[in-house]
Amino acid sequence: MAIQPKKHEMPVQDAHVRAHNFKEVALGYTPEIAVAEAQRCLNCKNRPCVEGCPVNISIPEFISKVKESDFEGAYNIISASSSLPAVCGRVCPQETQCESKCTLGIKFEPVGIGRLERFVADYHNDHFKGEIAVPASNGHKVAVIGSGPSGLTCAGDLAKKGYKVTVFEALHLAGGVLVYGIPEFRLPKSIVEKEVDTLKKYGVDVETNVVIGKTLTVEELFEDGYEAVFIGSGAGLPRFMGIPGESLKGVYSANEFLTRSNLMKAYDEHSHTPIMHAKTVAVVGGGNVAMDAARTALRLGADHVYIIYRRSMEEIPARKEEVEHAEEEGIEFKILNNPVEILGYHNPDDRRDPKNGFVTGIKVIKCELGEPDEKGRRRPVEIPGSEYVIPVDCVIMAIGTSPNPLIKNTTEGLDVNRHGGIIVEEDTGKTSKEGVYAGGDAVTGAATVILAMGAGKTAAKAIAVSYTHLTLPTNSRV
Repeated sequence: MAIQPKKHEMPVQDAHVRAHNFKEVALGYTPEIAVAEAQRCLNCKNRPCVEGCPVNISIPEFISKVKESDFEGAYNIISASSSLPAVCGRVCPQETQCESKCTLGIKFEPVGIGRLERFVADYHNDHFKGEIAVPASNGHKVAVIGSGPSGLTCAGDLAKKGYKVTVFEALHLAGGVLVYGIPEFRLPKSIVEKEVDTLKKYGVDVETNVVIGKTLTVEELFEDGYEAVFIGSGAGLPRFMGIPGESLKGVYSANEFLTRSNLMKAYDEHSHTPIMHAKTVAVVGGGNVAMDAARTALRLGADHVYIIYRRSMEEIPARKEEVEHAEEEGIEFKILNNPVEILGYHNPDDRRDPKNGFVTGIKVIKCELGEPDEKGRRRPVEIPGSEYVIPVDCVIMAIGTSPNPLIKNTTEGLDVNRHGGIIVEEDTGKTSKEGVYAGGDAVTGAATVILAMGAGKTAAKAIAVSYTHLTLPTNSRV
């Protein structure tokens, strides 16, 4: 049978409809489409796709199960390596990881590995009625700080090995960036809740509203009987450009904007943390977070949304699919432009803060691409005299985040780099403090969900190895 050269299309909501609701954009494969897509897999003996996966899912094996319509068998293979398959199938950048290594991709489009993973996870969540086999306790306790992808992965891997794991989350819901950072239309919160509930069935305890460094310290966790601590507290400290006007009303960090919308339902007029209903919005940045902020602003009622990015569309770091969805929804890309000032005026009727006015526009300067930087991307070079103003009433800064300094400032003996990231051994996740491990954005700064998960697996494996009486499963490879 001839191989279909292109992936089977993912059914999606119509762009004109979805731009005005928070329902999930991608609708998912049907069983028939999933089987047909799985049949495109060549089942390569050297399995290059597995090497491209940060958590080393046995990709050809799970796809073979999909070919046979054994969807539960496929789920068992995926879940042996991944604690969050329904999440990964939706938000991982497969095009630069597993799918970029797919042999079929040399001549045709690669197999839709991420789409198949999502299908399998959703099928399991919708149909599985059995009981989870909880492993016997090995008598050891581990604390995990942060319930984002690295923390949940570390907790899940350890719980499956018999550890008693408690996850401490600063916010009132578990999920970390999965619930506060990624919008509902990309990752429904019910999906995250199901993944967390699965971990709880393995015996993982989740304590919310606990701020490590304030409510408890790392030292106090050891005093409470925890034998190891994993720090997966993410990178929630927003960055700004340092240009004039950033203190004006209507200027948000993407972190605040998305947290208010995703976690605190700020779009509801009865919300305790309301967000302004801007009509014209500028989002500064070109990553996935910028796409999320822009598309959220559109759904909150903005008439016009701009993405302002200082390089070209070829250099934009966001996933191709997210960029395409944003363009389809009517978001305008102002490429090769860099902000130099945010403009505003003072409302004399507002007596709350006489120092800061309201946003009226953003001044940008045009750029052209120069020589490559240390990462190989061509540097943007500003063109003198090319400044102009884009009228807006809201500006969202989506130019990155840094690790929050709270834990490192309250923990003795924990070494960090100049960016505030915790320094770890690459192969183990060990920090400079005995018994403390770290991974994810708390180490690297803002990165992808799947890389954070890989770091959680690495640390879980290292923690388990420290107890030599335990036998690690063969699929614990990272």
